[in-house]
Amino acid sequence: MDDPTQARAALLREPNFLWMMGGAIISALGDQFTMIALPWLVLVGTGDPLKMGLVIALMSVPRAIFILLGGALVDRYSPKSMLMISKYVNTVLLGVLAAMVFSGRMDLLPIGALALAIGFASAFSIPAGTSMLPNVVAPAQLPMANGIMMGIRQLTMLAGPLLAGLLIALFGDGSRGGDASGIGFAFAADSASFLLSAWTLSRVRLLHAAPKAAPEPVLRAVGAGVKMVWNDMALRTSMLYWGLCAFVVGGAMQVALPVLASTVLHGASALGIIMGVHGAGSLIGMALSGVLGKFRVRNFGTTVLLVDVLVGLLLIPLGLVAATWQAAGLLLAIGVLGGFMQVAVFSWLQQRVPRAMLGRAMSMFMFIFMGVAPLSAALTGWLMQYATLAQLFGGAGLFLVGTALLAWLLTPMGTIADVALPAPE
Repeated sequence: MDDPTQARAALLREPNFLWMMGGAIISALGDQFTMIALPWLVLVGTGDPLKMGLVIALMSVPRAIFILLGGALVDRYSPKSMLMISKYVNTVLLGVLAAMVFSGRMDLLPIGALALAIGFASAFSIPAGTSMLPNVVAPAQLPMANGIMMGIRQLTMLAGPLLAGLLIALFGDGSRGGDASGIGFAFAADSASFLLSAWTLSRVRLLHAAPKAAPEPVLRAVGAGVKMVWNDMALRTSMLYWGLCAFVVGGAMQVALPVLASTVLHGASALGIIMGVHGAGSLIGMALSGVLGKFRVRNFGTTVLLVDVLVGLLLIPLGLVAATWQAAGLLLAIGVLGGFMQVAVFSWLQQRVPRAMLGRAMSMFMFIFMGVAPLSAALTGWLMQYATLAQLFGGAGLFLVGTALLAWLLTPMGTIADVALPAPE
């Protein structure tokens, strides 16, 4: 079925995929409620941005540390079972948070402990969630299914914070010592979303159930996953390349963009606009992946490198902008390119890796970005003491262009092809 419209219609008629998609919508919306409510709870409770940052870090650190362990357990026990357990755990944790807020007990220590537990649970839910789709749809449907699921996620990132902010504002945001019931309702909504999405997940039947990994010590299983990636030339080359690019470019997006908004543009409103436009661009890119299908320039690896060259060229002038619309235009284009390649990369990984190793491979892929993010942010913050915004964005863009060109000339990256799919039964 070569017609993308017919292929998409066929996919959306699959009850199995519809159950999974419905659960993804519910869960992703709920996630945004906690992303807004938790830092706001700490901020209104303590008035200290540093403590707010520490609580957010408590969610991030265990996720980065234990995600490889989570990937090994996903391969041993199946992505569906690990995802189901994580949903029930999060239902309880967020229910406790909601109860604490409603009872007026908002001490920092238990809030931090619950944030730590939520981060720990996500170390298992992330590799489980990213390994689930290949067991639900046919291999040829993976790119389109990924595009739809990632597009949904992007939409919830745009709509979720607005709904969460409205709920908190309507029922009380706790500012100036006032009623904080809105924050409690936000946590309760997220708790309910996990419970409801667990029910939808129970309706999903694994059509292509992955063979379970042979029982072995967990650390040895993690090592086997690392060895598998390292021994596969295409996986090794891609992972190292993506890690290097993320280390340099990630900090510019995390740290330098807010500085650009505050010093050159018009403050927080400008940051909201340009980040919103970037998110919209990502959504457009994901939608284009469904319209264009498996669009390639020569092969998968060459397409990745070409897109990175284009993104690098768009980053170079970002530090020279003088108006919000200029930054928004550049970030829109970056978002479109990034959204398109995000679908392509996830689909390629899911098709290339043996299903018995998929949890570990996806956890390593996610670890690359989660692990380098704080290091990249710290490096960028240090560099900004000595470099201008023009130099920082220009340097990041030139680095990305140069890295892509060197990868083309000196590594096998440009020869990496898509995975040959089995013939439909």
